[in-house]
Amino acid sequence: MPTRSTPPAAAAADARPSAPSRAELIADTALTLLAERGMRGLTHRAVDERAGLPQGSTSNHARTRQALLEAAVRRLAELEARVLAPGELLTSSDPAGAAAGLAHALHRYLTGSTDLLVCRYELALEATRRPGLRAFYDDAGRRFREPLVALMTAAGSSEPERHALSVVAWAEGMMFACAVGSYHRAVPAEEELHRGCAELLRGMLGTGAAG
Repeated sequence: MPTRSTPPAAAAADARPSAPSRAELIADTALTLLAERGMRGLTHRAVDERAGLPQGSTSNHARTRQALLEAAVRRLAELEARVLAPGELLTSSDPAGAAAGLAHALHRYLTGSTDLLVCRYELALEATRRPGLRAFYDDAGRRFREPLVALMTAAGSSEPERHALSVVAWAEGMMFACAVGSYHRAVPAEEELHRGCAELLRGMLGTGAAG
């Protein structure tokens, strides 16, 4: 996995204003701490210190740990949306075009934003212990699931929800293996990801998914 010398937000910051708001700074710093230190390293005081803010600034913005975690989830969803860009890449109802778009997004994520994935795994695990965060985390994820269900519907899927889940499971498994798992030093080329995605879509939707 890449050395974390820059904040997780850096890979998705090309569209971000040069002077982030305090809320963005706090959330970005929370993600940086999650990537570097894990859940135990994320505290209000640590965010203040790392962000160079006066003591108590993070507590004023997010008074509870739940609120701080929600801010991190919200910011993570924003940054992942810039990298994955579902509205940009999931535009073709043609299965071959869909496979190309999905592969491009996945490759872009795996080659530049693995710290965001580490943050997502930290927050997902914490959400299993916090029902309030679970609901918030799941709601944030709808912005990625819903376009994929719509894509499966447009591509002619007879079971778009189930097929979308299969695509998500394939992509999530690929991301885990290549970000923190046994393939973290061997990220597939975009063409390899394209072939794999095309094979999956072809099996679900028919020969039109051939790449």
